[in-house]
Amino acid sequence: MTLPLFAQVLGAAFERLSPQVRALHSVRRRQRWSGRGEVMRGTHWLVAPCAWLARLPPTSSVPVSVEFVVDEHGEQWSRQFGPARMHSRLWQRDGRLCERLGAVRFRFGLREEAGQILWRAERVWAFGLLPLPASWFAQVQCREREHAGRYEFLVDVSMPMIGRLIRYEGWLLPASDED
Repeated sequence: MTLPLFAQVLGAAFERLSPQVRALHSVRRRQRWSGRGEVMRGTHWLVAPCAWLARLPPTSSVPVSVEFVVDEHGEQWSRQFGPARMHSRLWQRDGRLCERLGAVRFRFGLREEAGQILWRAERVWAFGLLPLPASWFAQVQCREREHAGRYEFLVDVSMPMIGRLIRYEGWLLPASDED
C-alpha cells in the first residue's frame, strides 16, 4: 500500500501529528469531513480578481465540508464553504507539497511542530507557467492542528500593497466512513 500523500512529504514527522490531523491526512481512497468555517476576504480592489483566479470563497460564516479523493496522481480536495465550492489538486514532488488551486499553482514546505502542520509557500505560479515573486507570499500562514478533539484549519493570506487577500479558518470532523 502506498503511503498517504502527507506521510510522503513529512516522512517520520507524520507519526508525530495529533490524531485528528493524522486521520484527516490518512485517506485511502475517499473520505469526507464536515464542520464550520469563517471566511474573510480583504477589501483592496485587487482582491476580487485574485480570488477569482484561485476560486476562493466569499466572506461568510458557513457550514464547511471537504471531500478528499486519492488516485495515482495525488489527492483531489473538494471544499464547500456554504454554497461556494473550491477545488484543488495536491501531489508531492521532491519532498515538497504542490497544489493547483484554480489558475494558481503552489509549492509548499511543510513541517510538523507540536503535533500540528505548518505550511510555508516556497514558489507560486500563475496559469502554471508564470512564476510570481516569492516575496508576495511571505505572509501566507497555514496551520492544521487538533483542538478540543476536532481538526482545525487556518489559512491567512496577506500580500504586499493589497493587505489581506483572504483568511479562512474553522474545524472539521469525519462525516462518513472512508471508502
